[in-house]
Amino acid sequence: MKLIYQGVGKRVYRDGDTLIKQFDETYSKADILNEALNQARVEESCSLNIPKFLGMECVEGKWSLKWEFIEGDTLEQLMQKHPGKMDEYLEFFVDLQIKVGKEKVPLLTHLRDKMHAKISASAYPASVRYDLHVRLDGLPRHNKLCHGDFQPSNIIITKDGTPYIIDWAHATQGNASADAARTYLLFKLHKQDDLAEKYLRLFCMKTDTAIQYVQKVLPIVAASQSVKRKPEEAEFLAQWVNVCDWQ
Repeated sequence: MKLIYQGVGKRVYRDGDTLIKQFDETYSKADILNEALNQARVEESCSLNIPKFLGMECVEGKWSLKWEFIEGDTLEQLMQKHPGKMDEYLEFFVDLQIKVGKEKVPLLTHLRDKMHAKISASAYPASVRYDLHVRLDGLPRHNKLCHGDFQPSNIIITKDGTPYIIDWAHATQGNASADAARTYLLFKLHKQDDLAEKYLRLFCMKTDTAIQYVQKVLPIVAASQSVKRKPEEAEFLAQWVNVCDWQ
């Protein structure tokens, strides 16, 4: 097996035509099983190109998930290799996200429920959490497929140009504008401010969505991101969580 990625609590290997994600003993078993379940539900219900889930196993206390290996470059790699085609890639990216939002996977967790739980688990004062809960309850109720981590690094483009969307660990059903708000936030966290603004304008234009509507969701997704407790993100997220800034 060849190690191709190492993160906190997990390693990703390639073994021929199989991709193996191995978790260490400290990783939540519930989260691992939920990732497998999300993957299976999305794969069975959608017309999207998704790597086939092949199974799971536990060896010496370490759980592993297996998918078919998709050969190709991530959209992020292509953007870095061909900066002159950035606008073309960004439009492709937004069109693909809109396509995701047109899918329905009724057995997935509702994004609203997940966000309420994350707001409650955040470290912000009770008055801030209350405002965030109220803001979340005021959003229109949708049941669109939301990826939860839609960014260029999670899209693999094969040699024939076919896009495969990977990493469905955070998939839910709910408001697609919340998914867009999270993508925007991820660009900002990666210090890609210009790309974030261009992305948001393009998404809103293509979906006929008011930018203010997506901005209304940003404090909620920032609060949900804060539960990861990353010190380097704390100050930035706190600025976005202050809902008064968006009144």
